Amino acid sequence: MLGECVADAFVEPGTAPPGALRMEVRAGGGPANTAVALARLGTPTRFLGRLSDDVFGRLFRTHLERSGVDVRAAVRAAEPSTLAVADLADDGSAAYSFHARGTADWQWSAAELSAAAAGPLSCLHTGSLALVRPPGGRAVEALLADVRERATVSVDPNVRPLLVDPADYRERLPQWCAAADVLRLSDEDLAHLRPEENPERAAGWFHEHGVPLVVVTLGGQGVFASLDGKTLHTATPRVEVVDTVGAGDSFMAGFLHALHAAGALGGRLDGLTAAGVEAALAFGARVAAAVCAVRGADPPWAADLAE
Repeated sequence: MLGECVADAFVEPGTAPPGALRMEVRAGGGPANTAVALARLGTPTRFLGRLSDDVFGRLFRTHLERSGVDVRAAVRAAEPSTLAVADLADDGSAAYSFHARGTADWQWSAAELSAAAAGPLSCLHTGSLALVRPPGGRAVEALLADVRERATVSVDPNVRPLLVDPADYRERLPQWCAAADVLRLSDEDLAHLRPEENPERAAGWFHEHGVPLVVVTLGGQGVFASLDGKTLHTATPRVEVVDTVGAGDSFMAGFLHALHAAGALGGRLDGLTAAGVEAALAFGARVAAAVCAVRGADPPWAADLAE
C-alpha cells in the first residue's frame, strides 16, 4: 500500500465556547485507510508512506501498527503531516479543506521508493494525492512500471479538486491505465475524469488504454465493474449512514482482500472470472457499509463481519 496519511479533523458541534471550535482528530488518508482495512481483514499488508515525527505522524504510526499494518518500510520524514478538516453534511457526506503545502506525503524520491518497495509483494495499491501531487508524484508513477513486472498494480485516483486541478489527473490517466491491472473510481471521480460519460462508456475508454478491470463505486446505487468489457453490477447493503468517510477506501480493501483470498493477485489477473469479480464486489460493499455505519474511517475487523 503506497500513499499518504492524513489527519482528519471533525468539528464537534456545541461543545466549544463562543469563538472557538473543538475538534476530534483521527488518522486518515485514502491509501492509509485501505491499508488499515486490509490488515484488519487479515491480509498481510505493508504501508509505504512518509510519516512525520510530529504529533499527527505518531498518531498515524500507532494507528497503523495497532491495526496490524507493517510500517517498517515507512520513511521517517522531517516535514509536517497533512491535515484535512472534514465538514459533514446532513446525509453523512464529507467536504474537506486541506492543509497540505510542503507536507511529508508528497516528498518521495526515487531512492526512497526503491528501498520501500523492495521485497516480495503480490499487489501494490496506490493513488490519491501521492500519485499526482508534486514533487513526488512522478516518482510514484515511475515505480508502477517496475513493480508491474512482479505484482498486480491497483490504482485509485481519488480526485481532490481543491488541491490538484482535475485536468492534471486527466493528463496522467492514460499512463496509469497502462500500468494498472485494477482501476477503482467513485462516481464523483468519474464526473471529474470522464465528464458526461456513464460508467460503461468510461470503462471502454479505460480498457482501450490498458487496464483490464475497472470498478466504479456509486454510493447507494451499488458498484459497477467491467472486466475486459464484461459488465457487472452489485447492490449496496442497506445501512443507517453515520458518515461516508473512508467508505471507498474500505470498499477497495474488501475487494482486494477477496481477490487475494481467491488467489487472483500476483500477476495480470489471469484466470479471473466474472463470478470472481462479483464475489469481490459484494464483499467490498459489505466492508464499505460497515464503515458508513460508524463515525470516520474505522473499518471492521474480520471477526466483526463474521458476527
